[in-house]
Amino acid sequence: MRHIIFGGDGFVGRHLAPKLLADGHEVIVADIVRSDLAHYRNVRFERIDVTDPDSVASLGIKADDMIYNLSAKMLSPIQVRAKRHDFFWPVNVHGTENIFDAMDKAGAPKLVHFTTDMIYGHTVTWPMTEDHPVAPLGEYGASKLRTEEIAAVWRGRGMNISLFRPRLIIGPGRLGILEKLFKLIDWNLPVPMIGSGRNPYQFISVFDCAEAARLAFKAGVPNEAYNLGSLNPPPVRKLLGDLIRYAGSKSILLPTPGWAVKRTLDLLDLMNMPIMDPEQYLIADEDCVVDVSKGERELGWIPQYRDEDMLIAAYKEYRLKKEGRALTASSHVPAE
Repeated sequence: MRHIIFGGDGFVGRHLAPKLLADGHEVIVADIVRSDLAHYRNVRFERIDVTDPDSVASLGIKADDMIYNLSAKMLSPIQVRAKRHDFFWPVNVHGTENIFDAMDKAGAPKLVHFTTDMIYGHTVTWPMTEDHPVAPLGEYGASKLRTEEIAAVWRGRGMNISLFRPRLIIGPGRLGILEKLFKLIDWNLPVPMIGSGRNPYQFISVFDCAEAARLAFKAGVPNEAYNLGSLNPPPVRKLLGDLIRYAGSKSILLPTPGWAVKRTLDLLDLMNMPIMDPEQYLIADEDCVVDVSKGERELGWIPQYRDEDMLIAAYKEYRLKKEGRALTASSHVPAE
């Protein structure tokens, strides 16, 4: 059976492809870029631009292909307000529409599709289950929610679509937004927190994301949505304090009035000088923890990596990068 991974050269895809190969499947990576990855010795690569329907159609999807859509624009690099819609929507929304159209023409009914927990917006109930109200706070979350709405239409036409909503993904390959944190710690500068730091912060390992996608296929691609996050995330204060101690830094944690910091960041955003995206800072002091028990019940998926270990491993990788040493496949690096 062929497994086609759109965006497969990216963060989750480069860990999903070897898993599928190990299971004995034929794997095709469809992406606009090709990295120097070892598994390309056994994986076919097709240069595909998901924003171009003719490019997607040229792949030649077959009726019995298993499709994964991991192509997306993320929150890094940060965009100014006026450019956000045009940055996120062509790939996240129109690219998804093009994949669905190509699947429909081929009669291919099975898709695993990644969206984001940011479709939820502010915390209404805690922990957030998959039926939590959706009210995204910006164009990234809105674009991902739109793809879920499109998926609902195709489900009604007979497709099987498993949706995954990950928290902040950590793993080999990217530094992303956490690089700013690591620099503060390296420079022994105060590390400001939005709020008191008593609220938890939840990551998810890229390895756990790839395994969830594999298990969705093994389970027959359920027409369901699943949260992806770690188990028992610690408070921000503990998470950052442990990292500072590990790094041997003299940085101190600096609690701030959350409302005042958010209004300041709002002003900077309005002035086209964003430091963070509103979708990041508006929920920074909330208890944004997703419930992942549905994935265990229905897919047998249990996250294997702890937040504390992931963040420290990410900092190790940051240090290796600064020192010009090679990235190892088994280490963890943060992403968006």
